[in-house]
Amino acid sequence: MKFLRPASIASHTLIALACAVPPSAAYAQLKVGAPAPDFTLEATLGGNAFPFTLNEALEKGPVVLYFYPAAFTKGCTIEAHDFAEATDEYKQYGATVLGVSADKLDKLKEFSVDACRSKFAVGADPQAKVIKAYDANMAFKPNMANRISYVITPDHKIYYEYTSLDPDGHVANTMAAVKKWAASKP
Repeated sequence: MKFLRPASIASHTLIALACAVPPSAAYAQLKVGAPAPDFTLEATLGGNAFPFTLNEALEKGPVVLYFYPAAFTKGCTIEAHDFAEATDEYKQYGATVLGVSADKLDKLKEFSVDACRSKFAVGADPQAKVIKAYDANMAFKPNMANRISYVITPDHKIYYEYTSLDPDGHVANTMAAVKKWAASKP
């Protein structure tokens, strides 16, 4: 006898399996020194939508671009809280933080207030165009983001890359990279 799972359970099972894959089994990430693809996404900060353009953000300083699988999941909420707590320190170094997922903007409006605490923007990439441009998609679910963080410098280069499905470490590692970059500037 064959038992069929409801679609929602099957989808959650697939996501759980994808999250269990070690980073080496995921698609290749952009490497340090690679050019950072420019993009514009609909983003939200504090529930207010606006177009976020990487090129414009880099005019102000480095950008911490982090990809996460899905808003309101446990790990992604923890990571958003961590980035929210660190946002003021990133700003001391001239850095802008942007989180990106394949979620739709309406869902991210709430996430930007609740999990991101209205401290930094999150961008909607439901077609996964930016996710794919940054090789940040899950191996088993290519239209969903893996948990990858980049530091991009104003010269449009990848300065630092960190991949781990564990949300811990993304803020500490990207902050260290931002500080190192800032210290190298006169």
